[in-house]
Amino acid sequence: MGAVTAIERAVPGVGMLRTYRPAWLGKDVTAGLVLTALLVPQGMAYAELAGLPPITGLYTTVLCLLGYAAFGPSKVLVLGPDSSLGPMIAATVIPLVTANGDPGKAVAYASMLALMVGAITIAAGAFRLGFIADLLSKPTQVGYMNGLALTIVIGQLPKLFGFSVDGDGLIEEATEFVRGVADGRTVPAALAIGVGSLAVILLLNRFLPRIPGVLVAVVLAIAAVAVFDLAARGVKLVGTLPEGFPPLTIPTVPLTDLGLLFAGALGIALVSLTDTISTASAFAGRRGEDVNGNREMIGIGAANIAAGLFQGFPVSTSGSRTAVAEQNGARSQVTGLVGAGAVTLMLVFFPGLLRNLPQPTLAAIVIAASISLADLPALRRLWRQRKSDFALAMAAFLGVALLGVLPGIAIAVALSVLNVFSRVWRPYRTMLGKVEDLKGYHDIKRYPAADALPGLVLYRFDGPLIFANANTFRDDLRRFAEATPPPRWIVVTAEPITDVDTTAADMLVELDLWLNARGINLVFAEMKDPVKTKIERYELTDTIDPNHFFPTIGSAVRAYRDITGLDWPDRDLPD
Repeated sequence: MGAVTAIERAVPGVGMLRTYRPAWLGKDVTAGLVLTALLVPQGMAYAELAGLPPITGLYTTVLCLLGYAAFGPSKVLVLGPDSSLGPMIAATVIPLVTANGDPGKAVAYASMLALMVGAITIAAGAFRLGFIADLLSKPTQVGYMNGLALTIVIGQLPKLFGFSVDGDGLIEEATEFVRGVADGRTVPAALAIGVGSLAVILLLNRFLPRIPGVLVAVVLAIAAVAVFDLAARGVKLVGTLPEGFPPLTIPTVPLTDLGLLFAGALGIALVSLTDTISTASAFAGRRGEDVNGNREMIGIGAANIAAGLFQGFPVSTSGSRTAVAEQNGARSQVTGLVGAGAVTLMLVFFPGLLRNLPQPTLAAIVIAASISLADLPALRRLWRQRKSDFALAMAAFLGVALLGVLPGIAIAVALSVLNVFSRVWRPYRTMLGKVEDLKGYHDIKRYPAADALPGLVLYRFDGPLIFANANTFRDDLRRFAEATPPPRWIVVTAEPITDVDTTAADMLVELDLWLNARGINLVFAEMKDPVKTKIERYELTDTIDPNHFFPTIGSAVRAYRDITGLDWPDRDLPD
């Protein structure tokens, strides 16, 4: 039994099959077939977004579904090619293959990228590094996604209008697009079918969400090609896909390019993990289940490696496809297996099924997905609630829009880390006092009328006391000490202090000696036991009087009153 448990823990798909209920099969099959209607056109569209042949999107779809079904912990999560990763893949791969003068190697580079992403995420899961998904704060995620949405839309507009542009970056692409329209390069039939497809998808998603808008748009577009002979009117079509399925292939790339690929893989892995864990949490919450971030990492890694071994590219979770699966009754990863099987059957037996699918319709599918990435209400909310977070979001937005996707993700991560550091560097600090008819001791910034005992300072420092803010702490206390008249006791209400490092410890020793020379006692109240243990390990109690550590603010105040005979008249409420 122990061996079975170990196998199920390593390969959750085994446990899923062992506990599978026959009553689920009908719903899983139905959900899988409905899901296929999204998997095929979206897989092809997102492959083109990544700068790859549409067929690779189908290979990727099949293999990542199989990989996640075996190693993924979620019952309903659907992975696949993703609109948010497409530009990142293109930004990593295209410059390398262009520099080598062989665009045909793009598939091999993308497959190697998938293997790297898989290795990174599996390693992160094995070493329990699930927290790295938190490196993208909510404000920077909002900014990054809005910037990504704009980048995708601008990049797909020429295809929607029936022509192509050669631009590097958002500004150049937008300029070339406007110039192309002004020069009369628009293909009216392509624009009509593209805009029509986009309208169908958006309207059905908005008003009839249970109907797969992408499938309806694809069927109508193919019918329009036949009825109106759109190919003769200049509309580019997908054409017949290669028949069959690719063999297992170990991609080969020059060693000199591995470093650049790895840098791109790190960014893609971070976005994929953040997206997957947030999506998994949302859907698990609906089902009353918990999410194991480390297990999800391993599942994502397995999906990427499976795709990379069969000419695929990096994948992530799809919120829209997961929602479709759930809405149609999916009970397990059998839904994904059914979808993978259906796509495989199409490749083997019906490769020409989508040969008349217009390229502008694929552009419409990508644009519709990018619109769902944008979150303007979130930007407005950040503006109302916290201007600094809005600034972070806009910085991430501009980083993606102006510098590119990969620099944008680097900027987003850097801003998130700097945001954390700034809050540690400049934590909230205040003095406490007594407030009439309120128990305890309260922030004088919120209660300006709060009373203070003569000669007593109650100082609260809301953060870890470390090298980044030790001088801030010291300067605050020196300012109190230099007041007229000077205090007799400075009581640090230390409950919010979660850590003290060696730099701060040395500062406390020097500060205590400086205060003692002026007849001022440095006192601590409510210090957490782990922090006090560090204080003792640093041997601070050799300098700071051990009797100056009190369990509560009230006990420190009572000790001060006993020494001085002072009191808070009429307001001395019990703690």
